[in-house]
Amino acid sequence: MEGYRSDLPGFRQAHAGAGIAIGSRPIVDRTSREAMEEELLAPGATRAKGAGSRPEIEEPDPWRTCFERDRDRILHSTAFRRLAGKTQVFIFPADHQRTRLTHALEVAQVARAIAHALGLNVALAEAIALGHDCGHGPFGHASEDALDPLAPGGFDHAPWGADITLASLNLTQEVSDGIRNHSWSRPAPATPEAEACAIADRVSYATHDAEDAARAGIVDLHDLPPIVHERLGTKRSTQLDALVHDVVVTSQRAGAVGMSDDSAEALAALRAWNYERIYLRSDSTRQARAVHRLLQALVEHYVAHPLLLPRDLAKGMSPQHEAVAYVAGMTDRFACMQASALLGWVREEMPAGFDT
Repeated sequence: MEGYRSDLPGFRQAHAGAGIAIGSRPIVDRTSREAMEEELLAPGATRAKGAGSRPEIEEPDPWRTCFERDRDRILHSTAFRRLAGKTQVFIFPADHQRTRLTHALEVAQVARAIAHALGLNVALAEAIALGHDCGHGPFGHASEDALDPLAPGGFDHAPWGADITLASLNLTQEVSDGIRNHSWSRPAPATPEAEACAIADRVSYATHDAEDAARAGIVDLHDLPPIVHERLGTKRSTQLDALVHDVVVTSQRAGAVGMSDDSAEALAALRAWNYERIYLRSDSTRQARAVHRLLQALVEHYVAHPLLLPRDLAKGMSPQHEAVAYVAGMTDRFACMQASALLGWVREEMPAGFDT
């Protein structure tokens, strides 16, 4: 249990006889890594040195750059872990269907691939990607429509994630900006790494949502629009390969992060097909109505009974704002459990899939 001794005094290893030498070299600390960025990154990439302004000033970490530190904070946060219990497309998903957590991990992988190839700051891209959906409420995008009229100033998961959900992490302005503005309807973010994440997000959900729906028997990928067939293929793996390749080659040629007209048109066609066949199908809209009723009823209950709210939630918010923040942070299952315990709701009133 204490590890295995070696010939070196005071030194133990995880495995007996693990004698592969790593060689001697200077420790690669934060300052060394920042110096390496100057040589390795593209001219317009975001450098960690001189960046990393935070709402509350902190001493730099001795080993990690400011963006590596943010990535780790998001990865270890409760908000990130709760994504495992939040809907991507299917409420209470079956085995192998994506949750909001697995979606975030896939976005991070695509963003890393793009950032690596273009010489961008990979740690910054990964931090934004991991945190980009932490502001989502339970039950996916239906929660935005439900909470929007109840939240002071409205509810949009992108700025909500940066300014409410992850505010306690004291993230750098570059990471917060990328999370706040990852949606294509938001203002342009300040870094090319955030642009890479915005594209990685759409590429990821458009391809994997279609795959999940096909596995569930809701759609047939052979019915995809001809432009998708011809330019991207029908399998998620070939679609991802084509889109990521296009983003890298087109961005290198243009000197800015983006994609070609051909790929943009095909991706838009795939996304529109998803809306028609998956997101707006009758079962989805029926589920959305159940979600609206449940979340709005919970918010109303907490506003009427503010002592039920966690005391560490208060941040100078109004009772209405606190109630929305608490409900928005819930997982799908916890929201249903609260509706059962506090409101007396029965299974038939819940979004389909919940079993009390």
